[in-house]
Amino acid sequence: MKIGVIGAGFIGRAVAQLALAAGHEVMLSNSRGPQTMSSVLSGIRGVKVGSAQDAAQFGDVVLVAIPFEHYRSIPAQWLEGKTILDPNNYYPERDGHFPALDRFETTTSRLLAEHFSHSKVVKVFNAIFATDLTEHARPHGAPDRRALPVAADDAGAKAQVIGLLDELGFDAVDAGNLDDSWRFERAKPAYCVPLDQAGLRAALAAAERTVELPPVSREHTHS
Repeated sequence: MKIGVIGAGFIGRAVAQLALAAGHEVMLSNSRGPQTMSSVLSGIRGVKVGSAQDAAQFGDVVLVAIPFEHYRSIPAQWLEGKTILDPNNYYPERDGHFPALDRFETTTSRLLAEHFSHSKVVKVFNAIFATDLTEHARPHGAPDRRALPVAADDAGAKAQVIGLLDELGFDAVDAGNLDDSWRFERAKPAYCVPLDQAGLRAALAAAERTVELPPVSREHTHS
């Protein structure tokens, strides 16, 4: 599989490392252009670098790992017909206020899907710290394997991403469609807590729409 990554931050680089180790091709990009990415090229063996548009065109699936407030800066036509991996989280102090999110009327992934209306958006990788992505990956069948939640409207895209997660070292839990993805957004019980499949299902079920838990007590190094 070819995986394009728009955003070469912590999550983008961690996913790139895991995907390369699993035998996929990866192109990383950032907002400043490939000429600024020599450290990425030297630090992640085998990765390609390009512009954001290059990464969008390169990928069969494309991880859009940029701060949530900037999601509309990516032209929707770049990703027409593609599967988008959405690891975004909404932090009002960073992103500014989105009233519909503040009123719990929508989800971050639903907003992305409305912008990328001809793409298939899959919510994944938002509920795990970037450092945990590389540290917690385990072979298929390992007894201590961590599970990650996945939500999507398109069943085929969801199945594709669940298969990719397995290759990268994680079990998955189907958390429903994009309107259900609030259950593992920021400040919910499943957010950035290491859980197996049974524990993750329980945490998703325990989430309450308008109840926000205190911040997870680690520096948030995710998108």
